[in-house]
Amino acid sequence: YNRVWIPDNDEVWQSAEITKNYKAGDRLLHVQLEDGTELNYHVDPAALPPLRNPDILVGENDLTALSYLHEPAVLHN
Repeated sequence: YNRVWIPDNDEVWQSAEITKNYKAGDRLLHVQLEDGTELNYHVDPAALPPLRNPDILVGENDLTALSYLHEPAVLHN
């Protein structure tokens, strides 16, 4: 399963792993946060949460080397 970034009021972004297949048009994304909390995250099918980069790219000096370049990826890196 893929990992995504979920907006968070306290930490700005939280990493989560998708635990159930997402089908186009679904309104819920079933995810598990890094602390083990399972969450049914409400999504707008037109604005899905950003994907997380593979662990091998964490700490990359050159941000253009990231697979996904967006706010949570830059902040995490």
